[in-house]
Amino acid sequence: MKNTLTLALTLAAATPALAQVQITEWMYSGNSGEYIEFTNLGAAAIDFTGWVYDDDSRFSSAAAGGFALSGFGLVGALESVVITEDDAGSFRANWGLASSVKVLGGYANNIGRRDEINLFDAGGNLVDRLAYGDVVFPGTIRAQTAGGTPVSIAALGPQTVMPGDWVLSATTDGYGSMLAASGDVGNPGQFMLAAVPEPETYAMLLAGLGIIGAIARRRRAR
Repeated sequence: MKNTLTLALTLAAATPALAQVQITEWMYSGNSGEYIEFTNLGAAAIDFTGWVYDDDSRFSSAAAGGFALSGFGLVGALESVVITEDDAGSFRANWGLASSVKVLGGYANNIGRRDEINLFDAGGNLVDRLAYGDVVFPGTIRAQTAGGTPVSIAALGPQTVMPGDWVLSATTDGYGSMLAASGDVGNPGQFMLAAVPEPETYAMLLAGLGIIGAIARRRRAR
C-alpha cells in the first residue's frame, strides 16, 4: 500500500510529457532467460491489442517482425506486465509470480549487452524507447543476472540509460527485488519506487482527502 501510494503521488507530479506506458525494468541476460517489464503509469487502462515490442531492429508491427503484445489485453492503471524469452509458465515459477501477473513468453527479438528496447502502439507509433549499454554509455549498469531498475520517475524520461538513473536490483533494495530460484535478482511484474514523499506532499494529499470527505458528508446529510 505504501509503495502504491508513493508511486501515485510521484506520478501526479511527473512531467506531462512522460508517456503513459513506460519500460520499467530489463535484464538482458539471466540464468533463466532475459525479460522486459512495461508499466502503465496512467490513471486509465490501456488496451495492448496490436502493440508490439522490438529490439534495435525497430520493427513497429508484428507483420514486420515485432513481438506481438496483444495477449496482455487491457493493462490496468499502475499494472506491470512482462515479456521473456523463457516459457511464460517456467518464468512465473522461477520468480514465484502470482497468476495475476501477466507474462508473455517465447519472444525471439532478443536483446544483448548493448541494444534498444522499443515499444510501439497499434498504429506503429513509438510509445517508449530505451537504449542501453555499459560499454557505449560509461558509468551505466550491466543488467546481467540482475534487473535494471529506475531510481525515480524522472529517470524514465530519457530514451537512453543515463549514469545514476538506473541501478541493479538487489535483495536489500527498496524496490521489492527478490532472488529467483535460478539465482537471478529482480522485481519483474511489480514496479515500485523506493523514495518516500516529502512531508508537504503528504499534506497536500491529506488536504485533498479532507475535501473529498467533506463532500461525501454533505451528500449523506441531504
